[in-house]
Amino acid sequence: MTVTGKAHEAICLNYIDGEWVPSESGETFEQRNPADTEDLTGHFQAGTPADTYRAIAAAEKAFHTWHRVPAPERAALLRRVLALLEERREILADVLSRENGKTLAESRGEIAAAIKEMDFQIGQGVRACGDTIPTLREGVFAYSVREPLGVVGVITPWNFPLNVVFRKCVPVLVSGNTCVLKPASLTPRVGACEVELFHDAGFPPGVMNLVTGSGRNVGDVLVTDPRVKAISFTGSTDVGKSIQQRAAATLTRTQLEMGGKNPMVVLADADLEEAADVAITAAYACAGQWCTSTSRVLVEAPVAKRFTELLLERVPKVTVGDGRKPGTIMGPVCGEQQLRDILGYIEKGKAEGARLLAGGTRLMDPPLDKGYFIAPTIFGDVTPDMTIAREEIFGPVLSVMTVRDFDEALRVANDVPFGLASSIFTNDLSKAMTFVERTDVGLTHVNLSTALKEPPLSFGGVKESGFGIPEAGTSGIEFCTEHKVVYVRYRP
Repeated sequence: MTVTGKAHEAICLNYIDGEWVPSESGETFEQRNPADTEDLTGHFQAGTPADTYRAIAAAEKAFHTWHRVPAPERAALLRRVLALLEERREILADVLSRENGKTLAESRGEIAAAIKEMDFQIGQGVRACGDTIPTLREGVFAYSVREPLGVVGVITPWNFPLNVVFRKCVPVLVSGNTCVLKPASLTPRVGACEVELFHDAGFPPGVMNLVTGSGRNVGDVLVTDPRVKAISFTGSTDVGKSIQQRAAATLTRTQLEMGGKNPMVVLADADLEEAADVAITAAYACAGQWCTSTSRVLVEAPVAKRFTELLLERVPKVTVGDGRKPGTIMGPVCGEQQLRDILGYIEKGKAEGARLLAGGTRLMDPPLDKGYFIAPTIFGDVTPDMTIAREEIFGPVLSVMTVRDFDEALRVANDVPFGLASSIFTNDLSKAMTFVERTDVGLTHVNLSTALKEPPLSFGGVKESGFGIPEAGTSGIEFCTEHKVVYVRYRP
């Protein structure tokens, strides 16, 4: 596959004020394919605070002209980006799989989702309207408009390094803001390829900027610089809380999408075969590294044994390997630290008395020994007080928990610090709708995967899973704009 452009060079640069530039320090960091650590995917700029200040200054300068560009013209430029994304989707899928480890099918699915999200948000930007109201005063016309904030910092994760960027950046840009993007250090090439689309589409200098590097040198500056009016972040709950604390000092608006411990409830009357199929996909797609992955299955006691058997029948069919190789169902986890953390949780599960039913080990048979591969893992006899039942593992580990009845299932499902996604499998309409009412999450599902999400609806969690106006849907543009109310007296 032939690739061209600055984003594909062996040493990838930052993108500031319309130019590809090196870091002022001259230092770089390397990134390797998590499926084959002998495969060096490139060197990337170790961005400094000075680089970040420069990007913020460029974005602030560009804002003064960009926000005056009519919304239809901003949308037209984004349509060019969308066309380039569709044109380069196979190249981007390969880059994504090589950096993140997910399968080509999953990468193509992520790009398809990004296209849908982008198409919806561009339309939202053109029709972002305020309100008109009747007033108490004769001869006075009153209305509201939505205006952009200014510079917005966007900090994105490695598990969805393409879709999340577009989900966040398109509302920012179409509504007249400018952007400084800090991609995850595990997937910097994807971020550069995305920004290259904006460059090739003809975006004015400074409207879209990219700085790669550590959270300490890049992210901290974005969060604390008063010129940055909003921060949209996706990542861990600990980092999200830290961002919120520091952003409060400058009253910077925040949008935090954080961790999850997503339950699937399976009642005795459910279609067990279908529920098992969905649980396997939701637990092991992207090696369990979706924030909406199913990590807990709460099964009513009468069917717990049978449902566990169905899961164990399906696990051996989850073929593990290089995501770019045909036939692979599950790729590696994304990085050495992630590997260590997941294996640590597996050991905690065994030490606390959970019964290991499948997997639980690093896969070391060649050629898997060159990558960060973990066997799809299932624990049984998991109780609500265990670490693996309460903390986000972010890996291919599924905990099966037996509950007496629907009421206990609901109580256990809610009894964690997180509240991102949930699902219930049942044919009882009353219990399904009661679950919908009482589940403490930002998005829930009936007889569907915990991971389902559609572009017109918002995406965000509650409790320690999310904070601020959620992203996507109609709330995407709401986050990065503010209200201005206007009163016009037109008759004495």
